[in-house]
Amino acid sequence: MDLAERIEQADWAAATESLNSKGYAMLSGILSADECDALIGQYSEDALYRKTIQMENHGYGLGQYRYYNYPLPGVVQQLREGIYPHIAPVANNWMKVLGMETSFPGNLQELTEQCHAHGQNRPTPLILKYNKGGYNAMHQDLYGEIFFPMQLVVCLNQPGKDFEGGEFVLVEQRPRMQSKAMVLNPGKGDMLIFTTNFRPVLGSRGYYRVNMRHGVSELRSGQRHTLGVIFHDAS
Repeated sequence: MDLAERIEQADWAAATESLNSKGYAMLSGILSADECDALIGQYSEDALYRKTIQMENHGYGLGQYRYYNYPLPGVVQQLREGIYPHIAPVANNWMKVLGMETSFPGNLQELTEQCHAHGQNRPTPLILKYNKGGYNAMHQDLYGEIFFPMQLVVCLNQPGKDFEGGEFVLVEQRPRMQSKAMVLNPGKGDMLIFTTNFRPVLGSRGYYRVNMRHGVSELRSGQRHTLGVIFHDAS
């Protein structure tokens, strides 16, 4: 199957249920090994990127990431366009149950137009690289007034073979309770969709909002590359 078929044949009902109940969903084998290797192989091609960030220089962690330029590589653009329509209804339902007036269009092009109308015209998809000792501090990716409440990452290396450690970490900051951590370890080509900054939780008095942050634990050995796809553009 090509990438478009893999996206369409994913179990979106299960992904929706997981997003609603946990704030994240894992979909296996979205990218092939060859697609992962090709993205890693392009890491040194400077013309593909608009900006490179050395994480330790900003207190973000230890590692490096590079933001893609427009036009995005084909695989990255296909993921962005193909995944968005499946999760926009989930995002709109979250806004509804939380009593928020925000709503999101059904396709990525309209969201991009909204971003550009608010001065957010820089692409946000990125590729991250960590070596031994590397990590990503807990954070949220907002970038401007317009932001879509979910994003995704695809692991491009195989844990246990290419690297040890480097687990994906989500922390849920629950009101008047201690925080809850979720540690995930997607395989090569697996995609993890997760909330950008908050999700609704049903309590005894209706839905309430819990904030979430994400990061990457310290690599004990090897090298880890990750593709990150954020759906809104940056100012």
